Amino acid sequence: MIRAVIVINNQGKPRLTKFYNYTAVEQHQQIIRSIYSVLCLQPENVSNLIEGGSFLGPDSRLVYKLFATLYFVFVFDSSENELAMFDLIQVYVETLEKCFSNVCELDIVLNYSKMHTILDEMILGGQVVETNSEKIMQAVEEISKLEKETGATKLLSKSASLLWG
Repeated sequence: MIRAVIVINNQGKPRLTKFYNYTAVEQHQQIIRSIYSVLCLQPENVSNLIEGGSFLGPDSRLVYKLFATLYFVFVFDSSENELAMFDLIQVYVETLEKCFSNVCELDIVLNYSKMHTILDEMILGGQVVETNSEKIMQAVEEISKLEKETGATKLLSKSASLLWG
C-alpha cells in the first residue's frame, strides 16, 4: 500500500502532501522533516530507494526522484514493488508535464487542486488505480469541464436571481 505522496522543494518546503493512512498533522510535519533531512544527505550517485523503518515506521520504504528543484517522494510498504513506485513517479511527472508543459514549483503552488486531481486519478486509498497518462489526462480534462460548467451554472443562476428578484 502507498502510505504517502510528498513533493518537497530543495529547500525542504512541502509543496504537496497526501497521506493515505491516518496520522496526526504533527506527525506529518515530523515525517516530512525526516524525509527531507535524509534526502539532503543522499549523494547523487546512490539508489533512489531508502528503507524508512527508523523514521517512517516498520515495513516502510520510500522512493524518490529529483526533477529540477522538486523531490517527488512515494512512501510505501513491502506489498508494493520499488520499481513500480519509481515508474509511478515518472507517470505522475509526465502527466504534470502534459498539463503544464514544463513543470516548475510555481505550477504546483498555483495549481494545487489540479495536482491533487491528477494524483487522485492515479491512486485511490493508497492503491494504484491508473498508470496510463493519456487516460489520466482525459479524466482530468472532463473534471475541469464539469467544474467550469458548474461554475457557469452557479453564475447564471446567481445573476438570474439578481435580475428577477
